[in-house]
Amino acid sequence: MMAKDVNPDLPTFDLAASRSDSLGAQYDGYGTNFALWSDNATAVQLCLFDDEGKVQTACLDMPQMEGGIWHGYLPDIGPGQVYGYRVYGPWAPEEGHRFNPNKLLLDPYARELKGDLVWDPAIFGYTQPGDDLQGPDPRDSAPFMPKGVVVDTEFDWEADAALRRRWQNGLIYEAHAKGATMRHPGVPEEDRGTFTGLASDAFIDHLTRIGVSAIELLPVHAFANDGHLQDKGLSNYWGYNTLSFFAPHKPYLKTGFYREVKQTVKKLHAAGIEVILDVVYNHTCEGNEMGPTLSFRGIDNASYYLLSPENRRHSFDTTGTGNTLNVEHPMVLRMVLDSLRYWVQVMHVDGFRFDLASTLGREAMGFEREGSFFAAIRQDPVLSTVKLIAEPWDVGDGGYQVGGFPWPFREWNDKARDDTRAFWRRDKGLAPKMAERLTGSPVQFNHSHRPATSSINFLSAHDGFTLWDTVSYNDKHNEANGEDNKDGHSNNLSDNMGIEGPTDDETVTASRVRRVKAMLGTLLMSQGVPMLLAGDEFGQTQGGNNNAYCQDNEITWLDWENGREEITRAVADLMAFRKAQGGLARLQFAVAPDAAPGGEAPTVTWRHPEGRAMRPEDWENPDLDCFGMRLVPHSEGREVLVVLNAGDNCEFKLPKGGWTRAIDTTLDPVACDTAEQGVVGIGWQSVAVWVPDPDAEVVDQEDEDEAAAQDAEATEDAASPETKTSSDED
Repeated sequence: MMAKDVNPDLPTFDLAASRSDSLGAQYDGYGTNFALWSDNATAVQLCLFDDEGKVQTACLDMPQMEGGIWHGYLPDIGPGQVYGYRVYGPWAPEEGHRFNPNKLLLDPYARELKGDLVWDPAIFGYTQPGDDLQGPDPRDSAPFMPKGVVVDTEFDWEADAALRRRWQNGLIYEAHAKGATMRHPGVPEEDRGTFTGLASDAFIDHLTRIGVSAIELLPVHAFANDGHLQDKGLSNYWGYNTLSFFAPHKPYLKTGFYREVKQTVKKLHAAGIEVILDVVYNHTCEGNEMGPTLSFRGIDNASYYLLSPENRRHSFDTTGTGNTLNVEHPMVLRMVLDSLRYWVQVMHVDGFRFDLASTLGREAMGFEREGSFFAAIRQDPVLSTVKLIAEPWDVGDGGYQVGGFPWPFREWNDKARDDTRAFWRRDKGLAPKMAERLTGSPVQFNHSHRPATSSINFLSAHDGFTLWDTVSYNDKHNEANGEDNKDGHSNNLSDNMGIEGPTDDETVTASRVRRVKAMLGTLLMSQGVPMLLAGDEFGQTQGGNNNAYCQDNEITWLDWENGREEITRAVADLMAFRKAQGGLARLQFAVAPDAAPGGEAPTVTWRHPEGRAMRPEDWENPDLDCFGMRLVPHSEGREVLVVLNAGDNCEFKLPKGGWTRAIDTTLDPVACDTAEQGVVGIGWQSVAVWVPDPDAEVVDQEDEDEAAAQDAEATEDAASPETKTSSDED
């Protein structure tokens, strides 16, 4: 054990006030209780530092331990105190133990951080160069480590609480906490790239204009920048490299203090916008067994991480990042749940998107939807009431689990992304799949009493091409990442419309805008919950980079000044229409008219451009690129007829009666109010939407008795092969 401080002026633990029931550093107005869990440690020291975190002022043996929780109460220690831990135990890598008290360790429950991580050989538990079997490294890592800071959690929320907005008619906006405002001309320069910038009137007014109901922030938990990226002048921009599950990433804080996050959440809530955090509880920034010792590895490697059953020296990696958090362990699971509850109860966020969520469901026999993590979330009185979104895959065997998560989780639906991209670039034979996507992908999600809002539909996300790049590039262009364009996937389902990248050709540019508006129309007229990548509402480009995780620069920062206003207007109009039409987003999956008479579900029927029911041979026709979905709500909301035309100009016969064309993505603005009947024109590469006009004077129309009879006869068999929904009957 390192030498114990014996200075009589050092703080002294009050054993009577010490508590083991609350982990982390908890200030109570008089002093601070420190508690750290390590099941395999033999001793733990609490190290205190000066206000700047530079000089260690005390290193005190934690006086008590029960159940693996080492704890002690220090009177007169309060907010602003900087601290870390040194943990003692065996150095036995082949048994999974990597204790080294020379390494200062970050408290997993730290609420705020002081200082930055410096990539120095001293932060590794073993001596470099070398390997971990040669023994522990003797150098002190404290000068190169961020430290925890004791905080005061008091904050005047003024009755603010989680908004609990319904999933129906919502729009999720996936954004980066820094990149969203770094180039925004309406945000004060000193606020750009911070939480304060996210709370600016200019940014919030934009979200409100386009109908955003929730902003989903890429990871804001404190994370580490990889040393190999720093060596190349790059950084871990996305933040999927968690260092602390409680503390916000300090560079995102203009003030440097965690309460800035609270102020931003409060401001967004006042505008009716929820805050969802993208969280990474599947792995940490410590990497595999050869990675640095920053926190969990030095506190209790064998408990916090999954280790190889063949050789516990090695990490068991299902995430592709080097390690996997062991959420099967009850105390590790407790840490994750404590973190989630902290962000809801103390920071007032409204929900979470779980990165590589299949990893969280992995147990001894593989992915288990009824496993301990999901069971803990579902029974929790706090967490079960907020928005929960899964990225339903990881890189391990059996990791792709789209549709496999339990209620109340919603899931990112990459099938909706891929099919929509392929349909609009005019791939053949996709009408059946598009019918499936328009109705919320019931094949994947209509089971186990799951609602029709289970699918999070998106066209693009942070990982991959932006929407504009999807219509501007045939190939990825990741040269700036320094990996010879070998990183990132090649299955972009994109089409450059004739020219690779930027162009002065006005015809090509107009065609790109047209296709983008049609794709946005498809997204926002579909069942399920739409998600928009920040910048897609004005044509943000990353120059064809589909793996911009390391680009903290103008490649990724939103280019507000060069945005395409026509696309922004289209999103605003489409969302306004979606919200006004209660039938476009329901909790119940749509059914055929005769499937559930008297039920609560909306009914869906399908129409061929000729004005008749879709027939089996129509769904099987690879050249069919225009068809309609007629959606009728059970009660509230209006009937809508949505027509997709991925092909050339064509004609479409409306159902009998008077109709109003309310949306036409060929127009600018796309919202319109045109009374129509009978046969109408549909522009190439466009989405058009009609609502009934009950006051219209119906002119003589062609007798439809024969078509109606055909429809009735075909009702049972005329569905899309995937959706199994009915054909249309007038």
